[in-house]
Amino acid sequence: MYAEFTDDLITGNEMIDSQHKELISKINDLLKSCEERSNQSGAARMLNFLADYTDYHFREEEELQASINYPGINEHKEKHKELRNTVQELHEMLMEEEGPTDAFVEKVSEKVRDWLYYHIQTFDRSVAEFKFMRDNAERI
Repeated sequence: MYAEFTDDLITGNEMIDSQHKELISKINDLLKSCEERSNQSGAARMLNFLADYTDYHFREEEELQASINYPGINEHKEKHKELRNTVQELHEMLMEEEGPTDAFVEKVSEKVRDWLYYHIQTFDRSVAEFKFMRDNAERI
């Protein structure tokens, strides 16, 4: 149920990896807050923390991509927009259902945790590899 930062999520970029660890921690804080199903305010607070940290992390990633002229930056930004939309949907769901229901927890797991795993393993790893190759072109 909880998210875990495993070896297959390592991109090799220290900044990105440390922020991913923090992002996973925020997801787990949200999931823990949902254990008490009547804790709407606690879940909303944790969802806000997750949203704020996600925005910070995405800005950092996008600035890195711009600084290295990453060719996939626009597609990457679109993927970030997907998660932002999901978080907004979760806010609405939490208010409509007056608390973190089983469906809410399932959506966090599926649409946030699983999305993040896939995003890191594909999109973020690609950025880290591009940066590494760009920074080490003379060694290749």
